[in-house]
Amino acid sequence: MKRIFDVIISGSAFIALAPLMWSIVVLIRLTQGRRFFFRQMRPGKGGQAFYIVKFCTMTNDCGTCGFLLPDAQRLTRIGRFLRSTSLDELPELWNVLKGDMSIVGPRPLLMQYLDRYTPEQARRHEVKPGITGWAQVNGRNAISWEEKFRLDVWYVDNWSLVMDLRIVLMTVLKVVQREGISAKDDATMPEFMGARG
Repeated sequence: MKRIFDVIISGSAFIALAPLMWSIVVLIRLTQGRRFFFRQMRPGKGGQAFYIVKFCTMTNDCGTCGFLLPDAQRLTRIGRFLRSTSLDELPELWNVLKGDMSIVGPRPLLMQYLDRYTPEQARRHEVKPGITGWAQVNGRNAISWEEKFRLDVWYVDNWSLVMDLRIVLMTVLKVVQREGISAKDDATMPEFMGARG
């Protein structure tokens, strides 16, 4: 049932939002160059890797040492707008159609975090990752990592189609209100360094 829900919602949204997504592609092309999409390997269900797709919101600018500059310095003006409205997430509808992701589930984080989770935190990978989730509608990036993972595991234990529908509706409200976009004093979210990080 969850897969049917995902296909219906993502397929309908993909068709309905196609003009908007093409407009964003044109806007990125005019302001940032040819690189429209950001692809990065992320862990899915069971920790199995897949490539997530988003709209580009940052440059690849590096400092004098050759390392990428902090997120706040690489985030473009259009990128800041796309993130504040969550429009950068729209290409993930393709990930849902492919079956890598679900509409609702714990957000797919970075591969290097896999070894940093406690056994309880790692339970977030018992389900497919989602475009939105219980943690996203209860603080998103404005809450601590520990609280975020606690909410993710709660979702794993309490999932239902009614819950998913509720989260989707709450997500629409949160996007309109633009709440929890970034952590305090950070452009996005600080790196998760482990249970004590």
